[in-house]
Amino acid sequence: MQWLGIDYGEKRVGLASGDELGIAVPLPAAVGPDHETRMARIAEEIRRRRVAELVVGYPYNMDGTVSAKAREVDGFIAELERRFGLPVHRVDERLTSYAAEEQIRAAGHRPKRKDIRRHRRSGEVDSRAAALILQDFLDTRGPVS
Repeated sequence: MQWLGIDYGEKRVGLASGDELGIAVPLPAAVGPDHETRMARIAEEIRRRRVAELVVGYPYNMDGTVSAKAREVDGFIAELERRFGLPVHRVDERLTSYAAEEQIRAAGHRPKRKDIRRHRRSGEVDSRAAALILQDFLDTRGPVS
């Protein structure tokens, strides 16, 4: 079974892959000039990896309530379901972007702010966040036999 982790953003969509081994790996983000280009990138990964289920980061507030951004993510999830006909799981995404930036800082031995901005623009932060979201999902599922 293959899962595709997704960290939705208006300009960039982070992507990650996971399978029965239970390990989430960041993929190149869906970065493009328009929504259709980003959706085509998602479709490409679904086909290439024979994805069976999607896992989307869901924006909760720190107090556990649903954020205002959730309405936009709900629309995105409805489009994913309509386009691909795959089950979609919502996973709490609180602090995943922050944790992804911390991973980059740790790997880069304190990169400068401009370096973090470059990682954000490339979608690397988003895809690392997608991997954290997917890993959380896989960890709660336990081993798949």
